[in-house]
Amino acid sequence: MAADNKKDDLTMLRHDINNQLSNIQLCLAQLRHEMVGQTDDCNFYIDTIAVACKKIETLLKNPER
Repeated sequence: MAADNKKDDLTMLRHDINNQLSNIQLCLAQLRHEMVGQTDDCNFYIDTIAVACKKIETLLKNPER
């Protein structure tokens, strides 16, 4: 029974993290759309955040890795 609770807790945690990750990804997409004449530095930071989001998303989908 404790193992089931732990599994449920991990599932809920993954779900909650994924929800917040989706918000970050939506904000990044909106920033790319709204910001005209982005500097190379700005693009670098947005790209870096986007790559980190994808890595976290992969970890959430494949927790055994």
